[in-house]
Amino acid sequence: MTSTLQDLEARFLRYVQIDTQSDETSNTAPSTLIQLDLLRQLITELEELGTTEIQLTDYGCVFATVPATIDDANLPTVAFLAHVDTAPAFNGFGVKPIVHRGYNGQEITLPDDDTQIINHKNSPYLAEKIGEDIVTASGTTLLGADDKAGIAIIMTMADYLLQNPQIPHGKIRLCFTPDEEIGRGVVNLKLEDLGADVAYTLDGGPKGEVTYETFSADKAVVKITGISTHTGTAKDHLVNALNLACNLVNLLPQETDTPETTSGRQGFIHLYKISGTAAYAELHFILRDYELDGLQAYGDKVREASLSIQNWEPRAHITCTITPQYRNMRYWLEKDMKPVELALKALDQAVIKPIVQPIRGGTDGSGLTEKGLPTPNLFVGAHNCHGPLEWVSLQDMAAATEVCVNLVQLWAEQS
Repeated sequence: MTSTLQDLEARFLRYVQIDTQSDETSNTAPSTLIQLDLLRQLITELEELGTTEIQLTDYGCVFATVPATIDDANLPTVAFLAHVDTAPAFNGFGVKPIVHRGYNGQEITLPDDDTQIINHKNSPYLAEKIGEDIVTASGTTLLGADDKAGIAIIMTMADYLLQNPQIPHGKIRLCFTPDEEIGRGVVNLKLEDLGADVAYTLDGGPKGEVTYETFSADKAVVKITGISTHTGTAKDHLVNALNLACNLVNLLPQETDTPETTSGRQGFIHLYKISGTAAYAELHFILRDYELDGLQAYGDKVREASLSIQNWEPRAHITCTITPQYRNMRYWLEKDMKPVELALKALDQAVIKPIVQPIRGGTDGSGLTEKGLPTPNLFVGAHNCHGPLEWVSLQDMAAATEVCVNLVQLWAEQS
């Protein structure tokens, strides 16, 4: 795999310069038309590679096939997935990727905003990457390694396998999804379209990470309708929705049970958006916990706070709607750990130390596993995602590609 590093770099730098941010306020699939710019480019590249069964669905997924090199109908079909969208949390337009070759161990000051500095304090894992090629953005955008690193890895794996037909493997399905960052990546995906027996998402963090446990997640939206009137005659008439929203937030945990106060296996309530006027306000929360009873408890806290404000100000109209997003994949994968066991074996073959731990987030694999397709998550080497300090090691991406090539051969032994 001597050319893997160069191929990965070329693909990755090309992909991150295409703006693909998703938008949770949109009801279309994909949520933004700009995601189709990358999806259509991938179709062109898949055609050039020689993959087959290439398809862009009406719900915004691209599928393709790397044909089997073994004539055995009993071999399982393995799928690899990555998402094309980047997070709406930070600017994704005008990404200028920078390759820091042979990283020297010093802090990295990003040139377009010299207040943005990547160092061993905000990114401890960077200390292990001395001598490697680190890719960052320029300081005013995110990089998009989440998850364009995954896309580059899958495309490079497919290219390598197609150029080396002597490698034994069954049918391989490739899938690129939209809208993962807004929790809708595989909501519309049909398992019959994917046509796989087992799958892996390439959407993880440090080298060696294999994930089979994620958060369970719900979204809560609280809507407050007040009574608007002229401020000059507002006494005893005005019901200010924004004030009620602030009061509601103050009833929720501030020093515990928030993302900035929790770690490990602790869940949280996260207020990530508030908007409105004195007449009407909306509050958007994400609720996260590894266990369903903990998730239920967080939902109850938001409901109880909403009810308390409603009782305190009966002239207002307050609703609280909680929508399921995804569930901890462990509930299904622990019943059959073979997909995880083979991933760990693929790591061992590549002489990579495994990192097996729950992640404080979710992946498309969470939704696919819940639908009935076991889908652990594999590392891509991305760090500090969703912000300007995001970075990735090209050598970690090459290691992930090697693991995927090992994996398809291991599954070829499972007839």
